[in-house]
Amino acid sequence: MSLWTRISDALAALAQGESLAEVFERLRTPPERRVAFAIAVIALGAKMAKADGHVTRDEVAAFREVFQIARADEAGAAKVFNLARTDIAGYQEYAQRIRAMFSEDPKTLCDLMEGLFHIAMADGFYHPGENRFLEDVAEIFGVPEPDFRALRARFVPDAKPDPYTVLGVTPQTPMPEIRRAWRRLVQETHPDSMMARGVPPEAIKLAEKRMVDINRAWEDINDAAA
Repeated sequence: MSLWTRISDALAALAQGESLAEVFERLRTPPERRVAFAIAVIALGAKMAKADGHVTRDEVAAFREVFQIARADEAGAAKVFNLARTDIAGYQEYAQRIRAMFSEDPKTLCDLMEGLFHIAMADGFYHPGENRFLEDVAEIFGVPEPDFRALRARFVPDAKPDPYTVLGVTPQTPMPEIRRAWRRLVQETHPDSMMARGVPPEAIKLAEKRMVDINRAWEDINDAAA
């Protein structure tokens, strides 16, 4: 059974009246956690699409980049997105259930936020409604404010991302401490570390950009201090 079939079955259960709590309870353990991760990004992404009023082709393409949708699975993927978009449950309820599911691994919640930023910025425009949505979801997830600012600095084009914000430090932070922050982030983002956490392949793919941004931020700070 393909990933998309399993995802579609889970969301179809919602459409048939099964509660969100019951569906997510079945997805708490591997290998179904991969289904849960995909549903989290897709369902919240579909809800987020309502924040700016429409779904663009670029946003659909962003899903494709993350989840590597095969041609045979395109119909299933479209069904999943539409089910999530039209489901009566609000995004806050989805976010609360997702937080409960990944409560033992809060880093996965940051991975999910990364997926949502990836989708939000797919059309090149950061809508105020998307910002409010992401701030709200981050608060429900319990994502620390510095981590949220770092994500926004990396994804939202504001001339050039502030390297200190990306690394979660300030210009006043001593260089040895900045170096330690950079090394910690590199270690956490390394594919081997993420696989050891048992995160889905989609999350590891999302982390590729994070590694580039982390290293670029360190290089900018280090060059400025030289």
